[in-house]
Amino acid sequence: MRIWDVPPGILCRRHLLAEHRELHGLWNILTIHKGRGGYSRHPETLRWVGKRKALFLRHEALAKEFARRGYRHHTPLDRRRADGASGQTLLLDSKKRQLELLRRKPCECPLVRRK
Repeated sequence: MRIWDVPPGILCRRHLLAEHRELHGLWNILTIHKGRGGYSRHPETLRWVGKRKALFLRHEALAKEFARRGYRHHTPLDRRRADGASGQTLLLDSKKRQLELLRRKPCECPLVRRK
């Protein structure tokens, strides 16, 4: 499970869609399952506890990128559940490290310069 902390515009289609899917799973853990279940103790889940507004805003950024690329988006989140902090300050990897991880993947992430 990974929610990137880099701009959605630099993600390839595969990473953009995967993050969107995982964000919905994380949202369900935090809102419906109330932090219980399979991934409730995962480090990625734990860093979003108390930051559902920030997660909602990340989803909005992903949906905006979907629209920019001409993709259809039909899975909005419930804004009423977007409480807590509006920003994410806890990173599992620095943004620099996240870019390095993306560079190493065999994909077509735009704007991520390959060495």
